[in-house]
Amino acid sequence: MAVANELLLNSVRVRRPAAAGAPLYCDALEYGLTGDGATNDQPALAALVDRLGAGYASDGRARVIYCPPGIYSIRDAGTVWRSGVSLVGAGPAATRFMLSNEGNRADPTPLAFWTTVQHGADRDRHIADCTFADFQIDGSGVAMAEYNYLAKGLGLQYVVRGVFRNLYIHHTAATGLGCDFLQDSLIDGVVVVGCGRLDNGEQIGGAGIGVGIGGWGTVERLTIANCTTLANGTNGIFLELQKDYWPPPRGYRIIGCHSQGNRFGISDWGADGLIVSACTMTGNLEAGFDISAQGTAAIAGRGGLLTDCVIDGNIRDGVSVGNSPGPYTIRGNRISGNGQHGYHGQDLGRGYQGPVRDVVVESNEFWGNGLDAVRIDHQMTDAVLLNNRIRNNGRQYAQAASGGGETVRYAKRSMVDRSANWPHDGHRGKVLRVGRAVAMVASNTGDELVLAPVRPDGISAWSGDVPPPGCGYELSAAPERRAGITIDAAFDSATIRGNRVWDNHENSTQTHGLWITERGSCVDCRVEDNDLAGNADDGMRLDTPPVGGRWRDNHVDSDWS
Repeated sequence: MAVANELLLNSVRVRRPAAAGAPLYCDALEYGLTGDGATNDQPALAALVDRLGAGYASDGRARVIYCPPGIYSIRDAGTVWRSGVSLVGAGPAATRFMLSNEGNRADPTPLAFWTTVQHGADRDRHIADCTFADFQIDGSGVAMAEYNYLAKGLGLQYVVRGVFRNLYIHHTAATGLGCDFLQDSLIDGVVVVGCGRLDNGEQIGGAGIGVGIGGWGTVERLTIANCTTLANGTNGIFLELQKDYWPPPRGYRIIGCHSQGNRFGISDWGADGLIVSACTMTGNLEAGFDISAQGTAAIAGRGGLLTDCVIDGNIRDGVSVGNSPGPYTIRGNRISGNGQHGYHGQDLGRGYQGPVRDVVVESNEFWGNGLDAVRIDHQMTDAVLLNNRIRNNGRQYAQAASGGGETVRYAKRSMVDRSANWPHDGHRGKVLRVGRAVAMVASNTGDELVLAPVRPDGISAWSGDVPPPGCGYELSAAPERRAGITIDAAFDSATIRGNRVWDNHENSTQTHGLWITERGSCVDCRVEDNDLAGNADDGMRLDTPPVGGRWRDNHVDSDWS
């Protein structure tokens, strides 16, 4: 009996009554907000958040602000958020927060923020137990003379047990959902469209969902699931290590997401062991999936897994790997229809400069890519290319073209030459030049080029004005060789085994199964049991003979094996 009484007393201590004046559940319309689209609701929201945050600090019981259907105008200042305060709407189509700063152009005006720079956020001054769910953030009303990466929809740092669910965030000046150092947190079912509209594509932030990492140490537990990111200024979804002296953290998963029409689809800029699974990355302007040192800390991701994804129709590369030390595993993906390479290992000139180690490219489907399916332009050691099916690549095979005069017309996203007879998609991934203006070719028919926007969510493909009718144009020739696997750098102690590399089109465009260029080398490699027969020119072309290793049981068209 005494034990039971003690348990009851402990339960009462934990479940303390709500602090006076800070109810556990609030209908926003009863606490000063109007939702009428005209009144500035930011002061009332800020006062309510402070009131409920003080209650949470007093009794440890989390609060909820419910915003019924309506348009809530948030003007000229963001709201400094507090622990234990959740904001919940009636659904993204019903509850809308309209951000604007026409009365204070110097203020970036996020809906909610808590940052290191502005508020001293850190591990010991974090916020906890906050949910943001079931509403829309419209950032189209925020304008600034200069880009400010803080002009986000949500901009929180050092969050514990944060939940971001069923949100629609669009047209913010900087990142839509830009929250850093999220521990034991979840981002689920968030749709982000057209954010980063003031980012020129090279500035920090400007993404759909951007998560700075490393603030909690070697492990940060965050899942990003079932999200859609469309036409955002830089990345659809990215993880970015924030300090070059911090260790890359583990604990991140991106599952079942869709990234389309961004500059990069999904990017790993500094995690250790990121898992990306069952995602689609399509129509992005640079690459579908990017592992590189392009982030703030110039540290690329390593140790990650990219599995069971569709990476299709990106304007340049499907998977781009630049300046990562490795390892990485890329397994079981469809990598198809990209304008240039399917997988491209390259030196982007920033970050780690040594050989990439222990990369595994296994059981992927590579087909219909514009140039090489797998292109190695940066030194690699102990790589494994295993059991991939590589077919019908090299689709960027059209010869050089030029023209002008009365048959040629230009539009914001297309060019027509009625006198042309181009091979279908033979110019995909090329640069179209008209005087000083340039544009990227996304696809083509016999007489029309469809052009990629010059930036995500852009209305024009041109670097300048749309050329006038009849202006002369130039399209470069296709590369002479477009192989299934091209080695154009030092490639040491690698394994290439069990791959099927061929072209079964009547008009074959994949010239070789395996090509080692004059710049490439293959030292102490194991190249075994590959079927390289059926390419346009030959199974193998070895401009640099291999040194050492084992080369056997490879089926090719010629006598070399």
